[in-house]
Amino acid sequence: MPVGTVYDPFIERGLDALNYACYQDARFLLVATPSGISLSPEGGAHQSLVTPLIGMGQPGLTLFEPAFVDELASIMSWAFDHMQREGGGSVYLRLSTRAIEQPRRKLDPSLATQGGYWLREPSPHAGLAIAASGAVLPEAIEAVARLGARRKDVGLLNVTSADLLHRGWIEEPGASLIDRLLAPLARDAAIVTVTDGHPAILSWLGAVRGRAAPLGVSRFGQSGDIPDLYAAYGIDADAIEAAAEKALRR
Repeated sequence: MPVGTVYDPFIERGLDALNYACYQDARFLLVATPSGISLSPEGGAHQSLVTPLIGMGQPGLTLFEPAFVDELASIMSWAFDHMQREGGGSVYLRLSTRAIEQPRRKLDPSLATQGGYWLREPSPHAGLAIAASGAVLPEAIEAVARLGARRKDVGLLNVTSADLLHRGWIEEPGASLIDRLLAPLARDAAIVTVTDGHPAILSWLGAVRGRAAPLGVSRFGQSGDIPDLYAAYGIDADAIEAAAEKALRR
């Protein structure tokens, strides 16, 4: 099966080819990296913001944005099977060159390939959850650790495929995986969403349950190191914690 590699921002240069390939039911694995402002030294022209929205909206293509290598291994296995199935399709992996500390665990492969799972389970009727995807997981983990010292009920949702979760919600509203994942939360819970990309990628979670406080990048990036850019564009641990506290006061 064909595997193509591309700079994530350059997906936009090949949209006609991508669209026609999917229209003709071509089967391929598209590996796009680096992504977002995590590609910090290269400035706005090379920092992709809307490519996940392209992946979510393109028929015949399934988007994944894993944070950890064990997730990636499960997703690649799923992808090669999906590409060969009747009714399957192509797969787009949005990856990062950012070095992230890897968890020591034995991951159930289905957790990564279903679209999302709780890294920290919320308490019943919890009033706060953080939902994060991809390279910003370390910031989300740090923010939840800080918040958890004051609020024992906070949950952390790791979104490996906003595409699959959103698709399931559209097809089975009220009975989808994301409905079941968010069911433990209070109906008016605050859900802070964060991604290294446009905030619309995850902001729709507030329509499933609770109310969303979306964080992301919606303007061209600058050159700098990752901590400085994450702080400047409001997706670092401080920004996540502040957004959670603000949402809880509403």
